[in-house]
Amino acid sequence: MGTREERFSKLSDALHILILLLSAFLVVDISIDTFHNVSFLDQGNYMTIQLWVCVFFMFVFWLEFFLSGHKWKYLRNRFVFFLVSIPYLNLFTYMHLDISAETGYFLRFIPLVRSGYALAIVVGWLSYNKISSLFMSYVTLLLATVYFSSLLFFVWEHTVNPLVVDYSDALWWAFMDVTTVGSNIYAVTATGKVLSVLLAALGMMMFPIFTVYVTNLVQQTAQHKPDK
Repeated sequence: MGTREERFSKLSDALHILILLLSAFLVVDISIDTFHNVSFLDQGNYMTIQLWVCVFFMFVFWLEFFLSGHKWKYLRNRFVFFLVSIPYLNLFTYMHLDISAETGYFLRFIPLVRSGYALAIVVGWLSYNKISSLFMSYVTLLLATVYFSSLLFFVWEHTVNPLVVDYSDALWWAFMDVTTVGSNIYAVTATGKVLSVLLAALGMMMFPIFTVYVTNLVQQTAQHKPDK
């Protein structure tokens, strides 16, 4: 049967996989609407889907809280998961609060923050040691951040920035910005400028982790190399 901690760990792993799958479904939906410039606030189907996804995220949060052996520690470390599981778009619609299309689009990404932790765990399962797990998790989250930033950048910039004609321009901007090299595309909106700083900072954080990972590979290769 296993101990309570082992059963909790297995249940948590299964829930993280479900969270990741539901998040992937939301990402696909957001991406399709972005590429086709669809007004998602008028779509009842998406609002309903996001509501139930957030309800599931909330259920997972409280289930893990009650099953945790250290409840206050769990609440202190994971309370942000509760905040990002709130269906803000549905609440604003229910209260008839007027928000801009850009703000609504940004709120649409909030539940996906919950998937970041699940994504890091699942990617970590595929790694053979802690350093590889850290590296793979960081690279995966970095790529996810680049993709989401490109979507946000496109929505905010394509109507006011003559350099952003289609989504490929936003994707090119995001990848070049995260490398800190930069490109001929620059942000003109406040949101775009914030995203530029964020991506550049993440890119600079990547180099030390990459150095540690490469050093670890070289050391392991040297240790397993037969003596002549």
